[in-house]
Amino acid sequence: MDNLVLDGGFADLVKDSQSVFRSVMDALSRPGLRRPIDVEAMPPAPLSPEVAAVALTVADHDCPVWLDETLAGSEAVVAWLKFHTGAPIVGDPREADFALVSGWGTLPRLDAFAIGTDEYPDRSTTVVLAVESFEGAGRTITGPGIKDTETLAIAGITEDFIAQWALNRELFPCGVDVLFAGAGQVVGLPRTTRIVEA
Repeated sequence: MDNLVLDGGFADLVKDSQSVFRSVMDALSRPGLRRPIDVEAMPPAPLSPEVAAVALTVADHDCPVWLDETLAGSEAVVAWLKFHTGAPIVGDPREADFALVSGWGTLPRLDAFAIGTDEYPDRSTTVVLAVESFEGAGRTITGPGIKDTETLAIAGITEDFIAQWALNRELFPCGVDVLFAGAGQVVGLPRTTRIVEA
């Protein structure tokens, strides 16, 4: 088997998975807060190390994963994910527990993903989106896990995404959650969070 497939996973599977899991849970419970990804994953390009670390932590053989067209088009990425996580790769984003997206340009509309049902709102997709940084103009956010207000600063975020997010939030308890991953950090945006209109 190609060494690119065998290599690049966590150095210490248990310890590294626990570390990333804590960061992901903290990020979702405290929206807008940057949490560190202090582990090294070296996946084949164009899969980013931060998105890869989240995938190694949350995906397994019972967890369908959808890849954007850039990631799905890389045989090395698909093989690496299958080898290290065992997760089935699905072609329909509505069938995915997690969606891995390589950047804003390949992010589908949020309503393309599974939103869950009133009976099972947890049967929705969590989108893991690679971002370049957490710099730039911030937007005020409110909601559970935020004392008063928090600032969401994500490089590349668009007004169209913000409009889609408002519609997603109206679906509560259904709707998707988003994890932004990049620059050695992860930031959570759960469906309960409101992005305040400018």
